[in-house]
Formats: sequence, C-alpha cells, structure tokens
Amino acid sequence: QVQLVESGGGLVQPGGSLRLSCVASGGIFRGFAMGWYRQAPGKQRELVADITSGGVPNYADSVKGRFTISRDNNKNTVYLRMNSLKPEDTAVYYCNLDLVVANYWGQGTQVTVSS
Repeated sequence: QVQLVESGGGLVQPGGSLRLSCVASGGIFRGFAMGWYRQAPGKQRELVADITSGGVPNYADSVKGRFTISRDNNKNTVYLRMNSLKPEDTAVYYCNLDLVVANYWGQGTQVTVSS
C-alpha cells in the first residue's frame, strides 16, 4: 500500500525558511514524478513544484527563485526548500506521487507565514 508522509511544516515569520520532506513507502518510486501542491483556505489546490524521475524540476511562477524541489531516490523522499517566505505562501502543503495509473497524496502539512 502506497503511503506518503509529509513533515517540516510550521509557523515562520515573513522572510523565513522551512524545509518540507515527504517520504513514500509501499514501493520503489524512482521512476515516477513527485511534487508538492498547496491549498489555502477558500482556494483550489495548486501546483507548487514537481520533479521528474530524472530530477528535472518545474515551479509555479509564484515560487520561482524562492523554492527548491529535490529528491533522494535512495530514500524515496522528496523535499521542498522554501526561502523568503511570504504571508501568501500560507497553506496546507501536500505531497503527490504520480504513478500515471494512479495519484497518491499525503495528509498535508500546515505552513503558516505570519509575524
């Protein structure tokens, strides 16, 4: 059974940094894309960043230059380093694993950017 477990969220001041981690279990996923999405209150879930099996990243315009996605295939883990955080980055962040025939989501981790 595929499971995704996120960690690393929390409360941070504007301009601060956080690193999110997502560990996938239940298989070997080095051949598949993984990504991070977020959902703010009253808004739709949106893509933040994703990364191909080969390590090629893709970012939403709103986070380019501030966030960095990476993966460690040996650990079945994807990371999201978030710098220069803004209040508008406040949301629940979800990890995603795209197996083509199925999509899997983590339970989400809250990120709150506030002074």
